[in-house]
Amino acid sequence: MNSYPLLVVTAVTAEAEAVRAGLDPGDVVVEAVGVGPAAAAAATARLLAGRAFRAVVSAGIAGGFPGRAAVGGLVIATRSIAADLGAESPDGFLPIEELGFGTSVLDADPQLVKALQTALPTAITGDVLTLATVTGTAATADRLAARFPLAAAEAMEGYGVASAAAGAGVPFAELRAVSNPIGPRDRAAWRLGDAFAALRAAAPALPTLP
Repeated sequence: MNSYPLLVVTAVTAEAEAVRAGLDPGDVVVEAVGVGPAAAAAATARLLAGRAFRAVVSAGIAGGFPGRAAVGGLVIATRSIAADLGAESPDGFLPIEELGFGTSVLDADPQLVKALQTALPTAITGDVLTLATVTGTAATADRLAARFPLAAAEAMEGYGVASAAAGAGVPFAELRAVSNPIGPRDRAAWRLGDAFAALRAAAPALPTLP
């Protein structure tokens, strides 16, 4: 067992329960921290300030880019990207880097990524986008796919969790289970059960992380 526990944060209680259901009692703390990058960053920062953790993992369900990540599959993030952090312009979207105000891209810890890849060999590895407003049209999905050719999935918390981890000097990773293809919003077609099952199946890999 490692000296410090692993912190796994999810957006909502149902995701946290799915992760806990796949874990034996041990050195993993699982907490639901709220929906969206701001809530996730604030709550994760509070957790990291209150106790020592060896690493933090943002976990939960996500939309998958068609042709890149299948519904029911897992995605391991190499980078968490705040895809809507920037400004509109007549020539298209300007990321925050072009505005000179910081970065929209935070790397996952390479050791954590490698450990997850080893433990979950069927998972897809790629960028995971963080959006405060999730995609609901084909046009937006196409624009994001073109802007981020390495993106496999989108969710709402990863960049916020990564920001908190970076501020605390704690290694970060993001693990997502795909519940639906990114594109026109069709809640009836979401396969939440498959995504939650994938989270439960992936959970035993988490205690093995360095």
